[in-house]
Amino acid sequence: MLTAIVAFFCVGYLCIALESVIKVNKAATALIMCAGCWVMFSLGGFVDMHELGHIIEKNLGEAGTTLFFLMGAMTIVEVVDQHGGFNPVRKLLQSKSKRGLLWKMAFLTAFLSAILDNLTTSIVMVMILRKLIYDKEARLIFASMIIIAANSGGAFSPIGDVTTIMLWNGGQVSAGGVITEIFLPSMISFIIPCAILQYRLHGECGGMEDSRQELENTRIGRRQRTTIFCLGVGGLCCVPAFHMITELPPFMGIITVLGIVWLATEVFYHNAPEDDKEAIRVTKMLSRIDISTIMFFLGILMAVNVLAEIGVLRTLGEWLDETIGNHYLVTGTIGVLSSIVDNVPLVAGSMKMYVISTADMIAQNPAMADMAQDGIFWQLLAYCAGVGGSMLIIGSAAGVVVMGLEKITFGWYMKNITWVAFVGYIAGILVYFVEKSVLGL
Repeated sequence: MLTAIVAFFCVGYLCIALESVIKVNKAATALIMCAGCWVMFSLGGFVDMHELGHIIEKNLGEAGTTLFFLMGAMTIVEVVDQHGGFNPVRKLLQSKSKRGLLWKMAFLTAFLSAILDNLTTSIVMVMILRKLIYDKEARLIFASMIIIAANSGGAFSPIGDVTTIMLWNGGQVSAGGVITEIFLPSMISFIIPCAILQYRLHGECGGMEDSRQELENTRIGRRQRTTIFCLGVGGLCCVPAFHMITELPPFMGIITVLGIVWLATEVFYHNAPEDDKEAIRVTKMLSRIDISTIMFFLGILMAVNVLAEIGVLRTLGEWLDETIGNHYLVTGTIGVLSSIVDNVPLVAGSMKMYVISTADMIAQNPAMADMAQDGIFWQLLAYCAGVGGSMLIIGSAAGVVVMGLEKITFGWYMKNITWVAFVGYIAGILVYFVEKSVLGL
């Protein structure tokens, strides 16, 4: 049955990759793949039937935290955007040439990703992109660059990606260590793809959409719009601090921020009729969420969780360690695998497979220094798991979100972007190797 589950997952994954060919929505394929894998898991006798419900609830809870985070962040960003909150950012990004805009957007995305997280940043930047570029083909290039830059920016920050948060909380890396030593490799991993992709763009931008008319159509004043912007964006920036202080999952912080923004808009529009089209209420923004993207995300996460439950991911990690051994090759391979399956279970499996070396362990075996806090293995794992997800569009949360928002097909991304992201990924690893082995930093 184990072989059947893996085979069914691979077939489903192939159908998702060939969505544009078979003309079947990827969300439908993901849900069928999810259901089929769990049915075989249930019938395969992997666990006692009394435990099955608890296992599904546990995995659904883990997937739900990501889904609620996604829905909350998308709603908050949409509310802020509809009230003109991102107009200053659009003006900052305004450029005559498409190439100039690409560079500005790449750097802004990377640094915003380090402050917020790659998922939220991707949503924000795609919303802004829609106001700047109208050409569909050019926008696909920009959207792909957002994915690469968001994942790269999240890798060098302890709060920029789910995997770095896991490693930071687990003690495998420190905040200072991951920032100082992964910063340059992460920068290189998106600068090189940006330098390559700029040659796909020609001509000038179409000009910014005039948002003044959009703002005039609202029934609230500038002070209220500024308040909504501060509550929304300020709240998103505070989510990492909320997580660290309360130790609650990040989605609870997103829900808190959404509730506050929702309350504020209800107060500001309390005199406006419910059917007033000019009143930008949260209930109206909720209807704009792409549910098919949410369902696709649910199917992918739950299907991958089956592979984790039957031990496939752990076995794969052990096989890599036994057959390859070299930390650069092992973590590099994990990064490539993270573009195929979710990087969270891969990193979680690695954290359980290896222990953090203590001073006594290093004294007995100096080679164990690579496994100490901020050792080569853990820092490379943070980099590879974060940046590696850019190689396939469904390899990261940022990629899945942008895929849904901009309707990018798996095949188009693989044909046009995968090799570009891979070049940046390898370049970053080489830079880290030079830092540690040549310069001795």
